[in-house]
This record gives sequence, C-alpha cells and structure tokens, in this order.
Amino acid sequence: MKQVDYIIVGNGLAGIAFCEQLRKHNKDFIVFDNQSQQSSIVAAGLYNPVILKRFTKVWNSKFQLELAIPKYKELEELLHIKLDYKIPVYRKFTSIEEQNDWFTASDKPGLCDFLSTTLIKNKNPSIHAEFGFGEVLHSGRINTSQLITSYSDFLDKENKLYKEEFHHNQLEVQQHSVQYKNVIAKYIVFAEGFGLMKNSFFNKLPLNGTKGEMLTIKAPELKMNFILKSSIFIVPLGDHLYWIGATYEREDKTHSITSEAKEELIDKLKKIINCDFEIIQQVAGIRPTTNDRRPLVGAHPEDKNLFVLNGLGTRGVMMSPFVADQLFNHIEQGIDLDKEIDIKRFKVGR
Repeated sequence: MKQVDYIIVGNGLAGIAFCEQLRKHNKDFIVFDNQSQQSSIVAAGLYNPVILKRFTKVWNSKFQLELAIPKYKELEELLHIKLDYKIPVYRKFTSIEEQNDWFTASDKPGLCDFLSTTLIKNKNPSIHAEFGFGEVLHSGRINTSQLITSYSDFLDKENKLYKEEFHHNQLEVQQHSVQYKNVIAKYIVFAEGFGLMKNSFFNKLPLNGTKGEMLTIKAPELKMNFILKSSIFIVPLGDHLYWIGATYEREDKTHSITSEAKEELIDKLKKIINCDFEIIQQVAGIRPTTNDRRPLVGAHPEDKNLFVLNGLGTRGVMMSPFVADQLFNHIEQGIDLDKEIDIKRFKVGR
C-alpha cells in the first residue's frame, strides 16, 4: 500500500496548478493521467484580460493575472524551459464604429489598464486591416503543450505519475480517506477537463464541453510579431509557423478533425491575410465550458474528501493558478470558496 495526502486525476492546466500548490506546502501526492483530454495541449495558451468580441473585461482578470504570471515564472525555473512569451494582442478593427467602441471601453473601470488608447496603423502588406488595430496590454502566450509535456516528465522522474486511465468505479470512499487500487489518500481532486462527464461522482455538474478545431500553418511572408484577433486568432509560434483558431462546435464531442472546420478556418484566414500559406497540422480538443462561464470548484456534497477542479473553458492559463489556490486553502484551512466558482450553486449529488 502507498499512502499519500492527495490523488490528482488529470494533468492539464488545472491539475498542474494544484500540484504546484501541493509541492509548495510539502504535501505528498500522485497523479493519474492518460492524456485522453487534449484541450490544454492544443490550446493557443493566451492570457488576455479582455473579451475582444464585446470589449468587456474578463471576470476577476486583474487579480488572476497578478497571481498567474509569477506562477509560470516559477514553473520555468523548475522545469528549465521557456513558457511565457510576452507578445501583444492586436484586435483588428472592421470599421470606424469599432474604433470608437474601443476608445469608449478604454475609459471604463477595469478596462483602462488593459486597452491601449493608441490606434495602431497596419504596416504589414500581408494583412487586410484598413481600420488598424487596438492593442491589449499585459497580454501574452504560455506554451501549454511544452508545459504539460515537461511537467509530465518531471512528475515521472519524481515517481508521482501514473500514465493510465482512472476507473472511477474502483475508487473506495471511506469517512476520512479514499483508496484506489494500492493507493490510500486523504483527498482526491478530479481535474479531468471534459473527461469529468465519465465521472460518476461529479457528472451531474453542468459541464457542457465545446469542441474547437485549430490549424497550424507555415507562412514565411506573413512576418507577424503580434497575436491578431479578428474573426479568428492568428498566433505566431516562431519559424514562420502560426496557430489558427478556433472553431466552436457544441454537438460533436469527439477529438476527430473535420473537413468542415478546416474549410471554415481557411475561409476566415483568407479574409484576413493575403499571402501564401501551407497547412502543417489540424487538431481538435474539447473545452470544459459552463453556461455561466465560471469554473466548477468544490467538495462533493456527500463524500467530503472528493473534490472537483474543472470548467475553466478558454481561460485556463489565467484561471488555473487562482482556482488551485482557492481549492487548496478551502481544503487545508477551511476558507470559503469564492461563491462564483463554488459548485454549491448547482445540485451535484449522486
């Protein structure tokens, strides 16, 4: 028998953030992950405090950023890799009216720190942008694929990673502990992304799941050194490679790529750039989304040593350190969770 403080199920952004809380506080843990959930791996990894479709702020964005950026710096030092790329996000304007809406929004509380009031003219001949751009301040990109791969290697070397599927029906829940196969723990935290839908303890939570498909293209003539937001995102990856995405599909819950999504992305891309490009890769992932766009965090109402850490949607890079901090303090110190993320707002009993 192996005894630990925590079992973590899932090694995406939420799982990694919670593992870092445990390491910081000298808690022993193991992680189960079979890489069945791809949303964190294939994501662009943006941290962007503004909803660029409507020019409104992301919930709790200032606090989340202040907490998250130092955490990724610590991960860079731990793993000896580069993760945080300080690259600006430009919002392409489609009209004078959009320019005016941007400058109006830049005066609002909560947005004035993040929306530049300087209109940026387009100087790139490969981009269609006659009305120019607005710049989002304090934005950037975390290389999530590199993070997850390197953190998995780190856990493996520490003998903390089980690369296998977690079978929920084999979990034995006792009053003050849980047992899974030959492992006994005080607590278990499920950070499974959309895989939560197979979890009999928490699958009554309203986790919708939204499929996104993305392309990687090679475009040597584009020469873009910023992230561009128009009808899609164009994210430079280096070596003339760009991440293009993403689609939003609410019915299909598979990781299969489709010709329809490919055509949609190409059509939108050709309306933004006018240079040649080559498609290198197409991938898909299921975002763990919720109707109220808030995470799902908290204890099971009946089995008090079972916890969930999920529902980060498209904001996993920004939100994961915040929700991990909230959950750890809730478990270890009894501090109440932020009401907007606490699963008590839903009925989750079996």
